[in-house]
Formats: sequence, C-alpha cells, structure tokens
Amino acid sequence: MRKQFLNWGAVLLVATWAVAIWLKTYYWIPILLTVLYVVGIYNTFQAKHAILRNFPVLGYFRYFFESISPEMQQYFIERNTDGKPFPRSERSAAYQRAKNISSNVPFGTQLNINNRKYEGIKHSIYAKVPTKELPRVWVGNHQCKQKYHASLFNISAMSYGSLSNRAIVALNTGARKGGFYHNTGEGGISHYHLEGGGDICWQIGTAYFGCRDDNGFFLPELFAEKAAHPNVKMIEIKLSQGAKPGHGGVLPGVKNTPEIAKIRHVQPGLTILSPPGHSSFSDAAGLLKFVQKLRDLSDGKPVGFKLCIGDTREFEEICEQMNALDIYPDFITIDGAEGGTGAAPLEFSDGVGMPLEPALIYVNRTLEKYGVRDKLKVIASGKVLTSLDILRALAMGADMCNNARGFMFALGCIQALRCHNNTCPTGVATQDKMLIKGLNVADKSERVFHFHKNTLLTCNELIAAAGRTSYDEVDASMFMRGDEFEHLSDLYFPDILTHVGRDHQ
Repeated sequence: MRKQFLNWGAVLLVATWAVAIWLKTYYWIPILLTVLYVVGIYNTFQAKHAILRNFPVLGYFRYFFESISPEMQQYFIERNTDGKPFPRSERSAAYQRAKNISSNVPFGTQLNINNRKYEGIKHSIYAKVPTKELPRVWVGNHQCKQKYHASLFNISAMSYGSLSNRAIVALNTGARKGGFYHNTGEGGISHYHLEGGGDICWQIGTAYFGCRDDNGFFLPELFAEKAAHPNVKMIEIKLSQGAKPGHGGVLPGVKNTPEIAKIRHVQPGLTILSPPGHSSFSDAAGLLKFVQKLRDLSDGKPVGFKLCIGDTREFEEICEQMNALDIYPDFITIDGAEGGTGAAPLEFSDGVGMPLEPALIYVNRTLEKYGVRDKLKVIASGKVLTSLDILRALAMGADMCNNARGFMFALGCIQALRCHNNTCPTGVATQDKMLIKGLNVADKSERVFHFHKNTLLTCNELIAAAGRTSYDEVDASMFMRGDEFEHLSDLYFPDILTHVGRDHQ
C-alpha cells in the first residue's frame, strides 16, 4: 500500500495540478491533495505507528473510528440489556428519573430471568400503600457530639478535578434541594462544594488534600479550620477505593489546573499520584486513634472510614482494636470491587478487591462477632444505582447507600468512557472550559434532585409491594434467587431419561 500511495499519489497530484492550471480554477483541489500527499510521505517514513506507515492516509480512519467507538456501541449496536459498566436499560432509567418523567418500560422484561443469576423481590398478595416520606438514617454513636440525620441514598466520592466545577456545583445544589449529602472525594473541599449549600461528607485521602503541609503530611490546624464549616456534616477517611484498592488516586496533569492545585496544595500541571497508604498511621490501632483525633478536631462530628475488603484478617484486627481501645467509628463505608473511578490500571479495576455483596455479608457478620455492629452504621458503595440495588444492599446488611455514577448520569454523563483524558463530551468529567460550558447548573441540579427523590420513591414502592411497612424490615428473606428455581427444577422435573435408559438394558 505504501508503494501504491507514493506512485499513484504522485501521478494523481501531477494530473490535478495540470487540469487546475489549464482550467485556471479549482486550485483548492490540488492544494488539498498536496497537503495529504506530504502528510502521507511523512507517515511512510515515521516509525511510531505501523498502521500509518503501511496506509499513509487511510490509516487515520482507524484512529477516528476508534475514538468514537463507545458512541457507536451505544447508539447503533447495544441492545437495552447490553453495555458496560451499566446497560442501556439502567442508564435510561436514571435519565428518566432525573428528568422527572416516567421510567416505565413496555411489553415486559427483556432479561433472561429463568437462570441462576436472576434476583427478584418476593412480593406479597397483601401489599401495603407506599409512603411518600423519604427514608433517613441517624449517623453518630455515643462518642459523637454532632449526630447527623442522613438520607438513605447519597452522592458518593467524586473530587473536584476529576469532575468539572459546574458538575460539582450542580451536585451540591441538588443535594441541598433533596436533603442528602455530597461526598467531596479525596480532592478535598473546594468553594464549589460549598456554593450549592448542600451537606458535605469530607473525604480525607492518603494525600490529605486540603489539610496537608508542604511535604504532604496531615496538618491538624488546617483540618480543624475547614471541618468547622457548618456544611461539613461527616468526615470519611479513605483507606482504599473499590476500583483500585491498594493504589493511590490519580489526577492527570491535564486536569491539574492552577485552581485545583491551589485547593489541593500541590504543583499545577503535574500528574498527581496519591500515596497508596496513609502516613498518619500504619496499623489498626493507629487508624482508630486517627478517627478519634479527627472527631476531636471537628468538635465531635461523625467520623468513619471507607475501604474495599481485601485481606479479611486486617478488618478483623480493626474490630478487635475497637473493643481494646474503646474507640468506635461512627460509620464504615464498604466499597465493592465493581466501584467506579476516573482512572485506574486495568488489572486493579478487574482483578483486585472483594465485590460489594460478599463484602457486606462478611463485614456485618464480623462486626456482630466482635459485638460492635450496633455502634456504627455501614454504608454500601459500588454500582448501587437502581432502587433494587439499594434494597439488595440493605438486605445484605447496609444501613445506607452511596452512589456516584448514577448521579453522573443525572448530570448528563453518556458513559463515553473518557473520564481519564479530559475530553468528556458532556462537561462532567473534564477541565476543558469549552466542554464545561455545555453543562447548565440550574437544569442539572434539578435533575440530581429528581434522580434522588424518584429512586427512593421507587424503593418505597418496592418494600410496600413486599408487604413491608419499614426499611427496618428489609432483609434477605425479601429476595428470591435463580439458583432456588434450579433446585425446584431438580425436585419437580427429574431427569427421566436416565430411568428410560436403564429400563432398556
């Protein structure tokens, strides 16, 4: 292809120039071909891209189609039940609830429900009338002076830097309207988090952004100053994140603007990698003492920590130390390995950490084993998008749920999978000012509010359909699983061919 391009390209170029000169018009055609030919000659001799070397001009189409591959998948190939991490059906439900329009679907389910992976709710023939009151949960144990009455469903950790300033303002404004909290993410508190007037859960990561000294160590005075803000209702120590447990957070250099660098106390323009672990403690006792330190510095606000379960012995050691030190966190956020992130190595996203469901079961049993379950709240995080997801998490032992990507859908996210390269087309996960301008804060904050409200109203309808009147009654007995059907199939439809074969012998 290379030789054909060089030879036939030269012939075509000479011919078009000759015709244009003879006609004394249409000079733009040979000029355009000349530019393409020069680019092609360059690609022929460059050594970086084999495709462009072999196909000097046509090779660009490969990169073009690759760049729009997610959109092509969504708009022309995916069925309603396809799409990762979230299928089109779930994204559509989130969009419709955010727009406050009906999320009903026609003609029945499109899922294959006759298999072991099916999970459904056991409805009651004595269904109740669903309440319109949205559920809330008190957070704060006997060691906490400023208990917080949180919504059952809240915005999970997303930093300013990972998300745009308008996205942060829209999320926080929606949180204020709906009476739920907005987790800052490990990037710390920015004035955009406070602009909307919503409740804040301040996340403290391994890099201590917003409360660190010049060397990256925790600075108590700065923390106390910011924790005193009335909008800060809870403080969360991030130990690990589901999408990349054991790996520090990543802020790409293209997103690290001077404003973000000032908020985080880092150098602008550099890719910022948070340390994999905390410098303020290195064991279970140190973690709990740090919890108490933050509680004292914040004048008794609820303090907890977030982790993805890995080595179970380490979590058990934390439980042991709670009783030994008489220090109990106000909450523990359990992030599943299926959790989201703006950027992470593939191996960490796909192969590290425990999924949310077994993690919740393990955590609850362990907390009960050590007699500390009643002293703290468990928050579930990790693909808790739909009302069914919320109830499933509660049935597995959670008291509350956090979600990030559902609220991103409410902001207009189309799952373009460009969170890490600063080219998010909807202005949600980017610092590109031109793209950010497309995000209307007034409109998107309303959508955040409605997504939260309509999701919880559907939760109310589901527990009423199951004959329950309270979220305290939600447990695993509400759910049925496909493997139960397989067992029934074995009982009522035995394999008679085996007997037939024996009869003929």
